[in-house]
Amino acid sequence: MLCGISPDWEMVNWVGKRVERPLTNPIFSYTDLMDKPEAMVTHKSLRPRRMISSFIFTLLAIEFLDEFVFGAREAAWPLIRDQFALTYVQIGLLLSLPTLVSSIVEPILGILGDTRRRRAIILGGGVLFAAALLLTALSQDYGMLLASFILFYPASGAFVSLSQAALMDTNPKRREHNMARWTFAGSLGVVAGPLALAGMVQTGPGWRWTFGAFAALALLLVALAWRFRFPPGHHPPGDSTAEQAHPDHGGFWEIARQALRALRRGEVLRWLALLEFSDLTMDVLLGFLALYFVDIAGLTPTQAGLAVGVWTAMGLLGDLLLIPVLERVSGLRYLRLSSVLELFLYASFLLAPEIWQKLVLIGLLGFFNAGWYAILQARLYASMPGQSGSVMAVQNIFKLVGGFLPLGLGWIATEYNLSITMWLLLAGPIALLVGIPYREGERK
Repeated sequence: MLCGISPDWEMVNWVGKRVERPLTNPIFSYTDLMDKPEAMVTHKSLRPRRMISSFIFTLLAIEFLDEFVFGAREAAWPLIRDQFALTYVQIGLLLSLPTLVSSIVEPILGILGDTRRRRAIILGGGVLFAAALLLTALSQDYGMLLASFILFYPASGAFVSLSQAALMDTNPKRREHNMARWTFAGSLGVVAGPLALAGMVQTGPGWRWTFGAFAALALLLVALAWRFRFPPGHHPPGDSTAEQAHPDHGGFWEIARQALRALRRGEVLRWLALLEFSDLTMDVLLGFLALYFVDIAGLTPTQAGLAVGVWTAMGLLGDLLLIPVLERVSGLRYLRLSSVLELFLYASFLLAPEIWQKLVLIGLLGFFNAGWYAILQARLYASMPGQSGSVMAVQNIFKLVGGFLPLGLGWIATEYNLSITMWLLLAGPIALLVGIPYREGERK
């Protein structure tokens, strides 16, 4: 059993077999499936337990690989810069231009992900994902390197983001639990990426062979995913809300109109906004963390790297422990409690006079905000039932506005002081405390 997975009977449809009759219990364990296979499928040769675990393992492995590549690439920047003699402007273009292209392409891919083309888009995205990594490994000049990055970003959206949507559709009643597993797989990849790169560099092959190996792994995952169907918007029988919200095979334009209507709903806007604000004390803080320890706390770059390592390691532990925690505590309650803790921990971190105190506090910060993305993202999927692919589209549209927030913080740090920017990040936990509903189904 992978990370305590106990998916429900609906997953039988996802392995390409027909359900003979609906069952009354919406969440079946593996034991239930193996005890009553004849009640689940008509195909005698289907082994529900093996096929279900294989499907979910494949989806989690896709997320692991994506973050595995990200972690290795971030660690490889000094090597890539020296290889191509890059300036900071060129590095900035490598990061910004592909993001801009992806923000235009991914909404289209998300809409198509809610049609019958989902499987083709995921598999095709996987092939392009591998091709982009191979192109990175073979790049001989800056132009080829830039082209590989431009190809990689939307390919990752098709391959990885729609795989997340598929995971959310496997069991709508356990979205938060499955998102917790997804987040842990990604965190594991981020930690493993720099270690894999260091091993390849130390033993001789270098960063190019590392990316070539990533391309091979991507093709392997495409081969594993090829066995499954990826039907969009799967729901349990009797879910009338989902059936009304999902445009049943209405075509691209009808699904696009449904996605735009979702952007006008308060519940959807709530979770989109909270995802952006929560990022202030996650990825945005991580982006400023090493600079803070060097410029404000007075550490060396090596020591600052240790601080980032403490944050990452504690975040990985938090992602792992979140999986059993959500079996006992509701996601909303966890968000409220952790938001209060983060508010006080972060203020204490900025005020702490000693370095060892800052290191302890930054570790606790990484630990307690570990579940924020998983729970908030799961809530966003729940607010758009039957439109899991369109979630990718609305997020990219919303980020065209929300994406300027880190840019504004960077401008404040440049024009005024990094300390001011660091205090402004408190808006993250404050926004969660204000925006999180106190009861299930509460609207604001």
